[in-house]
Amino acid sequence: MTPQPGSPVNKASIKEERTAKRAKKLEQYHRQQKRGKRNRLIGIIGGAVAIVAIIALIVTAFVLTPKAANYAGGGAGDASTIDGVETFTNGAGHVETAVTYDQTPPAGGQHASAWLNCGVYDQAVPNENAVHALEHGAIWVTYDPSISDAELDLLKTELPSSYVVLSPFEGIPAPIVLSGWNSQLQVDNANDPRIAEYFTEFWKSTNVPEDGAPCSGGIDAPGKVS
Repeated sequence: MTPQPGSPVNKASIKEERTAKRAKKLEQYHRQQKRGKRNRLIGIIGGAVAIVAIIALIVTAFVLTPKAANYAGGGAGDASTIDGVETFTNGAGHVETAVTYDQTPPAGGQHASAWLNCGVYDQAVPNENAVHALEHGAIWVTYDPSISDAELDLLKTELPSSYVVLSPFEGIPAPIVLSGWNSQLQVDNANDPRIAEYFTEFWKSTNVPEDGAPCSGGIDAPGKVS
């Protein structure tokens, strides 16, 4: 209680009032400290949970993402080592017109002056440009569009990250056909061990007209995914 003017000062009352104010401030201070600690703890826990979630996503992505197959490549293209491989004697040469090929899918022959950039396509690609990529040592992996998504995903895990074209192809003689320059292998499913054998022998082969030429810097066809 504040003393009125002219009233005698009550020192005891003033002391009690000051003590009460200090106690109230101290109580407020303690509440603020507790609230701050609680908020910091919630922040730390939330941050830790977020970090664990991010790490889990990264680990999951790493485990589940298909890894590119790793082949030595650069072989001379010896078909005698792989059961079922056919070889041909197609010539080479650049043309500006459509070409009728002796094999389906084509495995060499005359072709467009621009090569197809290697990669994954979800649409059919021009034969003449794809054959030029074969001339550079690439492998053209074609599949019947009717194969299942699971089979296609499995097939992708068998492919290296470069010098390969993957595309659908209507009317091929097997569910999956691998074509290199003047060589070809037909398989019924993506877990056929001969796929790896074929890549080991014919991928980036030295026995092609333009050994060491790039598989990028050419043209992309419609439907390129990666």
